[in-house]
Amino acid sequence: MSEDLAQAYHYGVIGRAIAAIAERAPEQAPLEEIAASVGLSPAHFQRIFSQWVGVSPKRYQQYLALDHARRLLAERHTVLDAAHLAGLSGSGRLHDLFLRWEAMSPGEYARAGDGLSVAWGWFDTPFGEALAMGTDRGLCGLAFAAETGRDAAMADLCARWPRAAFREDPDAITPWVEAAFRGAGEARLHLMGAPFQIKVWEALLQVPSGHVTTYSDIAGAIGRPKAVRAVGTAVGRNPVSFLIPCHRALRKAGGLGGYHWGLGVKRAMLAWEAARFEAEQLEGAA
Repeated sequence: MSEDLAQAYHYGVIGRAIAAIAERAPEQAPLEEIAASVGLSPAHFQRIFSQWVGVSPKRYQQYLALDHARRLLAERHTVLDAAHLAGLSGSGRLHDLFLRWEAMSPGEYARAGDGLSVAWGWFDTPFGEALAMGTDRGLCGLAFAAETGRDAAMADLCARWPRAAFREDPDAITPWVEAAFRGAGEARLHLMGAPFQIKVWEALLQVPSGHVTTYSDIAGAIGRPKAVRAVGTAVGRNPVSFLIPCHRALRKAGGLGGYHWGLGVKRAMLAWEAARFEAEQLEGAA
């Protein structure tokens, strides 16, 4: 098996395994049960999982515990710097991924996608099946169907740009989707939102992987400290989940808060990022 094929195979195996682990959270599933769900021996599965995620399946399940959000907030709470945000260049790093994005003008946004051609397709990810959508300028939508189901995910994204022309064409957006979830290459985004929403999404892009922030911190960073509720709404309306990391926004007390695509998906994302962060820290200290 070539290296590329092996990577694709392992990617699918780990995606299914993480979904199976998340379904049992906060209860810990036995290693044998998880390995059986992806058709591997426990020893082989343990080795592949640890190589891919950076920690053992048992350690990953610990990250899925209900109090993990509070521990993250205590240990890796990022207070957003408004001055830094003011100089946002429009690009950021997510692991080894280079993210380049542009936003629609207010006028374009007001036209609700009129004249836009939007390609869409279904993709396997570490967090279950995802619906991706994109224009010729980049990904404009990313929805996770593990808890909502396919029909609800499709209806949700299509309703955001009701005048656009949608076509099933996964090949047109596959390179961006693969870059997004394999953490290598360039993923382009084409953001469609109101000016206030764009400011909130810009702030989210400043939260590093493996860290979290709060809704009130975001409100302060964009110069609207009393608009915490409105910030929460804008976070929930993020059309490109994971790449614009709305899952990293928590309540001030450390609760998970809401998540448009289901709290199980949010918990899995935070655990996956925390595991990779820990692996990188250990590698750097070696």
